[in-house]
Amino acid sequence: MNRMVIALMAVAAAASCSGKSTEMTLQVISPHPQSIQNEFGGAFEDYYRERTGYECKVVWRDMGGTSDDLRFIKSEFVKRPQGIDLDVFFGGGNDPYMQLKELDVLERYQVPSEILSGIPADISGVPLYDPDYTWYGTAISGFGVMYNKELLGRLGVQEPKRWEDLADPKLFTWVGAGDPRHSGTVHMMYEIILQAHGWRKGWEIICAIGGNTRQFVQNAGDIARAVAAGQVAAGGAIDFYAWTQIDRVGADKVGFAMPEGLSVINTDSIAILKGAPHADRAKMFVDFVLSEEGQKLWYLQAGMQGGPKKESLFRMPVRRELYDKYGAQSPVKGNPFTWGAGLKYDAALGTKRYEALNDLIGATVVDTHELLVEAWQMAVETETTRAAMSAMGQPPVTEEELNEFAEKVAPDAVARNNRIAEWVEAAKKRYRSAARR
Repeated sequence: MNRMVIALMAVAAAASCSGKSTEMTLQVISPHPQSIQNEFGGAFEDYYRERTGYECKVVWRDMGGTSDDLRFIKSEFVKRPQGIDLDVFFGGGNDPYMQLKELDVLERYQVPSEILSGIPADISGVPLYDPDYTWYGTAISGFGVMYNKELLGRLGVQEPKRWEDLADPKLFTWVGAGDPRHSGTVHMMYEIILQAHGWRKGWEIICAIGGNTRQFVQNAGDIARAVAAGQVAAGGAIDFYAWTQIDRVGADKVGFAMPEGLSVINTDSIAILKGAPHADRAKMFVDFVLSEEGQKLWYLQAGMQGGPKKESLFRMPVRRELYDKYGAQSPVKGNPFTWGAGLKYDAALGTKRYEALNDLIGATVVDTHELLVEAWQMAVETETTRAAMSAMGQPPVTEEELNEFAEKVAPDAVARNNRIAEWVEAAKKRYRSAARR
């Protein structure tokens, strides 16, 4: 029995002797959907009970999406720098955790060697955990394009294989997209497009996708659900959202493609927050999520021994040995550790400009969407979409200017809001000019 479990048992025993309730809690903030919260919450409660003899209730907090959770955590630590009455942040890619590490609001915790030894330090150059042990990747994700086969057939559009295929004018009003200010998954797809195609070409593609978009949603999972339901023909998706819908409606109806050489492997991560009120329970939760017992929840079919109880989660684990041990039984096909090299993603750059890029896309594509659609519709109807992409997709700022904004302007709330307002007005002017052509 390890020291952590002994300490937890002692705390629970003391509470029992004092006449206090022995049911304890763990406070977790997470953008994960209900299915993941239910499976991991219930499994950890069983795990905790079996090892300590006491109850521990996982209490979930969610402010909307990864970007919303990140913004909440940062703002709360400004007000309460010693702790915010939350134990664990669970879910979202690497970038938010790198930001929080820089702000010194994550607790260092090195998981036991028998757990860590099964997790490689990186995959295709992407770190699977922080070398300083402030955060750990828990599941591997890939990003791509999900599509509705029947709708594409009606529209006379080939199955999309690349990000720029979502800019096809034949998909006008038939693309699903999200607001990166709320969803870390959506943010990551825009960042991938910019890094894959370069700043100039990437903005052209993003603006054209915006012109094709019916409406922007806040939750990335809503895009995949809309594609499966036939509400839109295609949209960007993270792999497990796509696989979940393919399993639900059938591979004959919907498909998913990760752009060859232009996608990125990323990790959903976990960390203990500074001043965690239940630090020992938080450490035990991190251990559980990274152990084989926790990792099988991502990978196995619902109902299988050791798998999730109600819903398959369709995720790729970070423990490499699971692919050999359970690959034949898993509904998730393929081993990311054997994939060829994809896009060389600059994680440091993505982290540095995370919120600044959200501000820029929000101002120039989402908040000005109605005018963007009018301008794009004019281009589609007059068959001038190539010229329109070049004109409307002119980057509002250079890449260097955005980096400077992130470093020097964004920390000042008034200056930041003034600059965003300038971006909005400039975008409106550009789209109105294009619509009159």
